Amino acid sequence: MDHALDEARSAGARGEVPVGAVIIDGQGQIVALAGNRTRELVDPTAHAEVLAIRAACAVLGSERLIDHDLYVTLEPCAMCAGAIAAARIKRLYFGASDPKSGGVLAGARVFTHAQCHHAPEVYDGIGAEQSTTLLHEFFDEKRAFTQKK
Repeated sequence: MDHALDEARSAGARGEVPVGAVIIDGQGQIVALAGNRTRELVDPTAHAEVLAIRAACAVLGSERLIDHDLYVTLEPCAMCAGAIAAARIKRLYFGASDPKSGGVLAGARVFTHAQCHHAPEVYDGIGAEQSTTLLHEFFDEKRAFTQKK
């Protein structure tokens, strides 16, 4: 999760919502890492999870990430949960919960639907304090900047 937090910090420094993701193979080696880049790439799908999945699939030459784990600093949204299921990620570890936009334990609960062909093992609260602090600081700064205008 430390690497995901580093990616989240980098995303925040770029003006992106500070979310980071890392994909690890079955031997514990990092295959891909990414931070949010929706603004930079002008792409609403450029969430950290999706970018990490794309990068890992490119490295491995496969659309399936069987026996791979995903660490992400924020509960994935429904779109990212769908990508996680499609990639067949084995285990999902996430930090901060997202009651507003989450798609795993909140909101859509993608992995519980009959239409979901694969559900990873899910572990929440990993690095939650650090992840939450990053997000709160980022949005507090945005609000303070907006109020100064």
